[in-house]
Amino acid sequence: MADNVLWCHDLYRFYRSGDEETLALRGVSLSVARGEVVAVVGPSGSGKSTLLACLAGLDEPDGGAVTVAGDRVSHRPEAERARLRSRRLGVVLQSGNLITQLTVRANIQLVQAGAKASRPSPDELLEQVGLRNRASALPRELSGGELARAGLAVAVSNNPDVLLADEPTGELDGQTEQIVLDLIRMRARDGRGVLLVTHSPAVTAIADRVIALSDGRITA
Repeated sequence: MADNVLWCHDLYRFYRSGDEETLALRGVSLSVARGEVVAVVGPSGSGKSTLLACLAGLDEPDGGAVTVAGDRVSHRPEAERARLRSRRLGVVLQSGNLITQLTVRANIQLVQAGAKASRPSPDELLEQVGLRNRASALPRELSGGELARAGLAVAVSNNPDVLLADEPTGELDGQTEQIVLDLIRMRARDGRGVLLVTHSPAVTAIADRVIALSDGRITA
């Protein structure tokens, strides 16, 4: 598609442990356009989470390049990658993206602290995800569904160009999963690019495209 906001070319990533070498990514190339939702699927160990980490600048590929909204993310010092993440990317990881000692509102405020452009208020974001009455709660006081919605609110609090999420609906029940997916589709309608790593049929059902990974390669 013409208006690609996320692009990666020929990504390789390998890990060494003693004499053992594991190839996690083997020449992966893909793109995501503004307004598009792309789902990445594949069995455990296929390289999905490694791919997302490289796209987010949380891990460095051993070969290839990642570009977000015209800025190269890969092969830069971590401080520069962190600045680009704060401006260009919203990231939701399986391990969560909330600081446990801060309230939900404070987590959003922390992410927005260095923003120069206007951003939605924390209360506005929490209203969108149905958590305005939980703004003062700590992460440990939230249910699984509330954590997922709070994590999404934090990830989109700086209006990122691209939203990346690793198993965004996790162990959620069907009703809560649908709420989260509706919120994700809303981000795409606002012109953001979205890439989701998932095993969930409900997640792939909302995607505009599905990319299959196996042994670190795109197979479909």
